[in-house]
Amino acid sequence: MRRYLLVLDMDLLALDEELDLAPINYLLAQQEQGPCEVMVMSLAWTRQARLPAMELLLGAQVGKFPVAPRPDHDISADAEHRMNLAVRHLTTMGCQASGLISDENHLVKAVQSETRGHEYDEVILATGRQRGSWLARTLRLDPIHQLRWRLRQRLIVFSLGPGAPHPTPSA
Repeated sequence: MRRYLLVLDMDLLALDEELDLAPINYLLAQQEQGPCEVMVMSLAWTRQARLPAMELLLGAQVGKFPVAPRPDHDISADAEHRMNLAVRHLTTMGCQASGLISDENHLVKAVQSETRGHEYDEVILATGRQRGSWLARTLRLDPIHQLRWRLRQRLIVFSLGPGAPHPTPSA
C-alpha cells in the first residue's frame, strides 16, 4: 500500500476548486493504481493570523485595509476542521485517511518532523501561500525549494500564488 503525506494550509476542497481539481484528481489516479493511505497534516500557524506587511502597505495606498482574523480567532480549531474535512473526503474516495495538526511555525520543519518518524512514498504539498518571497525563490531558499532538495522526486506540489500560474504536480 502506498503512503502519502498531504500537507494543507487551507481547505482542500477550496484549494482544489482554485486548481481545477488537480489535487483530488492526482489522489484519485493514485487510488486507481492500488490502495493508498493518506496522512493529512493540517498546518496551524500563528503566523497565518498576521497580515503580511506588503498587504498592509498596498491597502494603505488604495485606502482599503485587508481584514485580519479576530484576536480571539481559534487557528487550531480551523486547522482541525480543515483536517477533518479532508480526511472525510479522502475516505469517501476510497483511501485510508487519518490526520494530524502541526503547529510548527515553518513548513520545512513541520514536514521534516513528520517524515523523520514515518515513511511516505510521496509528500503532497497543497498550499495557498507557501511560495516564499521573490528573492527567496530566486536564491532557492523558499520552503518549496528546501523541501525539493530534501525529498527530491517524492515531493508533489500544488500551490497558488506567484510562480504557480498553471497548477500541476511539479516533480
